[in-house]
Amino acid sequence: MGKADADGPGLPDLPPEWGRVVVPDDASALAAEAEQVRRELRTQVVSRSRWWRPPTVPVLVLLVAVIATVAGLVTVTWPRAGRGTPEPTTAGPEPTPAQFNGRALPALDLVDAEQSPVPLRGLLPAVVLLVDGCACPHRVTEAAAAAPVGVTVVTVAGQSPRAAPAGSNAHALGDPAGGLRAFLHLPARPDTATALLADRTGRIVLVVPEVGSIADYQRELAALAG
Repeated sequence: MGKADADGPGLPDLPPEWGRVVVPDDASALAAEAEQVRRELRTQVVSRSRWWRPPTVPVLVLLVAVIATVAGLVTVTWPRAGRGTPEPTTAGPEPTPAQFNGRALPALDLVDAEQSPVPLRGLLPAVVLLVDGCACPHRVTEAAAAAPVGVTVVTVAGQSPRAAPAGSNAHALGDPAGGLRAFLHLPARPDTATALLADRTGRIVLVVPEVGSIADYQRELAALAG
């Protein structure tokens, strides 16, 4: 049998709107009320949890990717102090033939008819006729006739040597890599040959871009024997 506690001694005053509170003798009599209170609490917790749910793993990955992309764009497009438009670089003027006088002949390996390497500096002193633009047999013949004893006449073509005119005794070589033309900065021209004279020390004496006749280098050629 329960008894009213609201009016009993030793209990704190309860709000009058609660009415008369009866405390049962057996606590099990409150089981139904306790279950109802638990249901109401669970309902409130579930309602509040619907306001926020932790994102799933794919959503987190997508979020990180978006943040990284935006950060990268900001880094690239953000103006930096001291950044300006780079000035275009301009190549210097090509060397003239006269500027090669006195320079050392490069240590190039050319090839013979069997594609065996032949060191160019091993043929010095020499007059080198670049005949990759034309065979120019008459230029080879007159160079061989004017060359003093001990001076080698060398013809240099492209991938493979051009056959030297009969009786000229010229060394016909090829320059597959184009190293000699690249060194001189002189492109091959049709119907003309280029002459290069180097003494026994490997020093370039004269460069004639387009040989018109033996007179263009005959004096320097004679001096190579000294």
